[in-house]
Amino acid sequence: MEKEKFRAWLEKQRHQTKETASSRVSDAARVEKYYGNLDEHHEKDGLVHVLGQHQYSADDERKNAPNPSKIPIGGNNLRKSLASLKQAINLYREYREQNIETLGPDPVALRDEDDSRTRLLGLERDLQTALRDNIEQLESGLEIIDGGVERSIDSGFIDITAQDAAGAIVVIELKAGAARRDAVAQILSYMGDLAAEDSGPIRGILVAGDFDRKALAAARVVPALSLRSYRISFEFSAAEDAAG
Repeated sequence: MEKEKFRAWLEKQRHQTKETASSRVSDAARVEKYYGNLDEHHEKDGLVHVLGQHQYSADDERKNAPNPSKIPIGGNNLRKSLASLKQAINLYREYREQNIETLGPDPVALRDEDDSRTRLLGLERDLQTALRDNIEQLESGLEIIDGGVERSIDSGFIDITAQDAAGAIVVIELKAGAARRDAVAQILSYMGDLAAEDSGPIRGILVAGDFDRKALAAARVVPALSLRSYRISFEFSAAEDAAG
């Protein structure tokens, strides 16, 4: 695990305090102690298996279900402790997903990478705004139910939470550009968190400009997950027409 780069990313990209970032790094390191190298797990399945080992719902808590993780947890609240570890795993996955360089620092390359990531994040925000205004274009009968705010769950923040015509909750995740296998793992973790909170049917829609081969393969075996691509179009007019 790239501890120091992960810590720096948490402080810079996620705007966490030094204390919070250190806590997240410590939690991720604890997971790595019992599960092995997190980078290898990420290369293998996008950390899906490790995340699944830390799923513990409110229903599990009511039933006093045993700890599903390899990590021993003492007298602390089991669900809260597992949620904290799960959040650290998700953050490390997000860090890896953003293609942080593992070689020595190159100021020019890092600056270019930051500029590129900023543009992608801006495009994702614009895409979310456009989709919220035109949700029916994604699927007839969809209704946004998150009050216009990204829903916070253990795994992170859901871009858009909606309900379909049949009453199922729909998790909508947006990716600027091409989506990779990590994006499939991300939306599945969001769906899993919601399944722990809500008893009704849950499905997901992953929206991206394109999907790589591994993302298509991963989604193929998940009936509750749909992939949708977006296209950006431009209209041009004479300057005097625009001024009028």
